[in-house]
Amino acid sequence: MAISISVVLLLSVLAVIFLRNSGLKVSHALVCLLLGFYLAGTSIAPTIHSGLTATADIVGGLRP
Repeated sequence: MAISISVVLLLSVLAVIFLRNSGLKVSHALVCLLLGFYLAGTSIAPTIHSGLTATADIVGGLRP
């Protein structure tokens, strides 16, 4: 658990740096992909999933 949290923090910092400095390149996208896989394995994954589901329900309920 401690290793995965460290990896998640490292990949999060790298993703933010990549996005701020020069846009998203292929290598940066791979870092973001790895971040997603590591986040899926942490204890915060259910919270992220329910937040995304709630957002999708709100957006899906909007009528143009």
